[in-house]
Amino acid sequence: MAWKECCRVSQREEFVALASVEGACMTTLCRRFGISRKTGYKWLGRSRAATADALIDRPRRPKRFRSPTAPGLEASILEARDLHPTWGGRKLHHWLRRNGAEAVPAPSTITAILRRHGRLDGGAAASRPHRDWIRFEHPAPNDLWQMDFKGNFALADGLQCHPLTILDDHSRYSLAIRACGDQRQATVQAHLTDVFRRYGMPRRMLMDNGSPWGVSHAPGAFTRLTVWLLRLGVRVIHGEVYHPQTQGKDERFHRTLKLEVISRGPLDDLAHAQRRFDNWRGPYNHERPHEALGMAVPASRYRLSDRPLPEPPPAVEYAPGVEVRKVNPVGQFSFRGRTWKISEAFGGEPIGLLPTTRDGEWTISYCGTEIGGIDLKAAEAGAAGRASADKRPRPLRGEAALDKTIDLGTGPR
Repeated sequence: MAWKECCRVSQREEFVALASVEGACMTTLCRRFGISRKTGYKWLGRSRAATADALIDRPRRPKRFRSPTAPGLEASILEARDLHPTWGGRKLHHWLRRNGAEAVPAPSTITAILRRHGRLDGGAAASRPHRDWIRFEHPAPNDLWQMDFKGNFALADGLQCHPLTILDDHSRYSLAIRACGDQRQATVQAHLTDVFRRYGMPRRMLMDNGSPWGVSHAPGAFTRLTVWLLRLGVRVIHGEVYHPQTQGKDERFHRTLKLEVISRGPLDDLAHAQRRFDNWRGPYNHERPHEALGMAVPASRYRLSDRPLPEPPPAVEYAPGVEVRKVNPVGQFSFRGRTWKISEAFGGEPIGLLPTTRDGEWTISYCGTEIGGIDLKAAEAGAAGRASADKRPRPLRGEAALDKTIDLGTGPR
């Protein structure tokens, strides 16, 4: 406020006297005395206390002081930080409460304790610029799994490790982290088979366009792995090329995996890497508070799928009226006196053809999913006998678009 130093109390007494007159305009009076209306009403209210010191400045020191954190509790916080060296105040606060600690300080107090003891570095607890995120989440476990490779890194034995990660979209439950020596289709299919046997199968799987589940130069193209998934009744969704935000949850999981596991020391070989992954995955699912889940743990929101893995895979069957053709090893099939070309990924598989409402046009399907189409009239006019890819599942941009292509096909149940 703008009271003059020499006579603060006198000016306040005069202000209160003028403000107490019936019909006084508080706005004009405050402007004349150079103070705000809030300050004017404050002094008017204090004057009604009728005490000798009502208009004297009061000390600004707090009446109550926060008690310092007990040394034993502070030591417990530091021990928890040593056990989880990348966790910040919020995660440690919820973890300590869940593990029975009494009188756990607020997350901000824990952060101050860590900072005072030099335990905050450039890891997850370091401050980052705030950004507003739009989150998308499927409503139930096993509605959608995200799958990707976490790049690759060198091992002490000179080989490369390619961590394969599979994450449930709804619960953020880590279904698998596998230390792979390559990114081949057979390797991924073997690990997926193990995961399906334990957890059951999802309704959909989201992947990028990299090998072995995609073709970078042909977004949305089928591979041997995605054809195998379609036969099992798992719908396949691809993200847009160079747009990793579509798989934001798995990308964020990869950052945590790198920070808390991969960068925490050298790994000798694939077996050593797998042990490190296994030892970390359990606490991640069952102990580590997840901010996107309101500090719940992923295991609290996950349940096993009610769709067991069929072994052997079900036979491919089509409804009456569908014309069935078998694709040869180079991706060709015969229909209406012509040889047509489709993806080699369907080599050896039966596909179904059904006429559309447009004369001469047929759709091609596999296990309930439309995989292409042909135009007999265009072929008769001299066009090459190639099955169109126009009806393949389109790549998606952002998780908001996932449900727009959710019903491309169900496959066998």
